[in-house]
Amino acid sequence: MATTWFLDGLKTNIYIRQKRKMSFRKVNIIILVLVVALFLLVLHHNFLGLSSLLRNEVSDSGIVGFQPIDFVPNVPRQAVDGRQEEIPVVIAASEDRLGGAIAAINSIQHNTRSNVMFYIVTLNGTADHLRSWLSSSTLKSIRYKIVDFDTKLLEGKVKDDPDQGESVKPLTFARFYLPILVPSAKKAIYMDDDIIVQGDILALYNTPLKPGHAAAFSEDCDSASTKVVIRGAGNQYNYIGYLDYKKERIRKLSMKASTCSFNPGVFVANLTEWKRQNITNQLEKWMKLNVEEGLYSRTLAGSTTTPPLLIVFYQQHSTIDPMWNVRHLGSSAGKRYSPQFVKAAKLLHWNGHFKPWGRTASYSDVWEKWYIPDPTGKFSLIRRHMEVSNTK
Repeated sequence: MATTWFLDGLKTNIYIRQKRKMSFRKVNIIILVLVVALFLLVLHHNFLGLSSLLRNEVSDSGIVGFQPIDFVPNVPRQAVDGRQEEIPVVIAASEDRLGGAIAAINSIQHNTRSNVMFYIVTLNGTADHLRSWLSSSTLKSIRYKIVDFDTKLLEGKVKDDPDQGESVKPLTFARFYLPILVPSAKKAIYMDDDIIVQGDILALYNTPLKPGHAAAFSEDCDSASTKVVIRGAGNQYNYIGYLDYKKERIRKLSMKASTCSFNPGVFVANLTEWKRQNITNQLEKWMKLNVEEGLYSRTLAGSTTTPPLLIVFYQQHSTIDPMWNVRHLGSSAGKRYSPQFVKAAKLLHWNGHFKPWGRTASYSDVWEKWYIPDPTGKFSLIRRHMEVSNTK
């Protein structure tokens, strides 16, 4: 009897111990699962934080040489249809020509109901001045982004030409870097600051580009601007006016010297195709070669940005309607077009030395309709200064 009682007690004790061990195991497993879960949560949180940091670094730092300064979406919600495609318009704005950029932006904005985003490329020190001007009542509704251009990008690619008597203007090369300036766009418009738009910018944006073409320009042989004589350089409307055909490297390209040139002051770019063909790298290549070998024409009267564009886009560009780049208004102080023609033009371009904000220029009254006086007083029309001084 006692033996039976002892054995039953022993079994019970063993059973209790086994139950306790199993309970401890379950507790340990539960604790282990909780620890693993906690670890995974912490790891997931850190991963998300790292991803966010990487995204911020990519979007905020930009690509070397271009730093976004600010983005001001002030346009009223009802004024822009969210279903409309955004039209990126890139304009370079230097301090001494800021009034021109303001007039151009004002004319574009007031002649369209499209969803326009202005990408305004400047140098250090101009952004604050530009921002105060844009905040004036007339331009409060525009959507824009100011981008700082780093001149280090041009090191080894440009040099001053003493024969031209002018130093290199870095912002004129901003057009070479469109995919970097407008990284998320598939298409964009580039415009110089000495223009006025009288048509709806949407029509220019919708310019059809042929397959394989990265840009559409207005050719210098079109009906609106044929054979213009500029600064004694002759009829500068073909390739020989911009490139030195005495140089072997130019001759090897087998480009006809009589080929009609085009004006790069206004163009539409297919940025997908631009990136696919590495257009920016090609342009930089010819910039460097010109520094080393002097490939541009010695009688060059136009912008130094034109020759590399002519080479890279030789017989590989589409055309825009000539009325969207009625130019050479700045090639002389006289009026070369009739008032009716000027009124019908979709875009007026004062390329040349006689700017509409200068001492004298043709059709300056047309340009001045879109000019907004500088609230800071830093920029003023030169001819107005002259008029005031003459009345004293």
